[in-house]
Amino acid sequence: MQEVKSQNPELENRIRPIVEKLIKSSSLYQVKLKKQEMIKMLVNLFASFSEEEFRAIPENELIRRIDKLLVLEAVSGTLNDLTPEQIAIYDEAVEGR
Repeated sequence: MQEVKSQNPELENRIRPIVEKLIKSSSLYQVKLKKQEMIKMLVNLFASFSEEEFRAIPENELIRRIDKLLVLEAVSGTLNDLTPEQIAIYDEAVEGR
């Protein structure tokens, strides 16, 4: 398994255990997400913060942010997995609002 090579090990050291715990606790994440890819994506995303800004994010806030990003990644493309019949049912339901 390929490991993430981070320019800033502090990012990975803080993000990795959160991602591992969240994926382990969610069957949706286990089915839809690849742990290493998510860690790499999140490390790259949070690298846009300065070291001070990243350190200033409280642990519970970082967990909340990572969880929201994992949800977004897990459900993105969900409609692509539907059959044409399921898409028709979905379209009818949305139009009926």
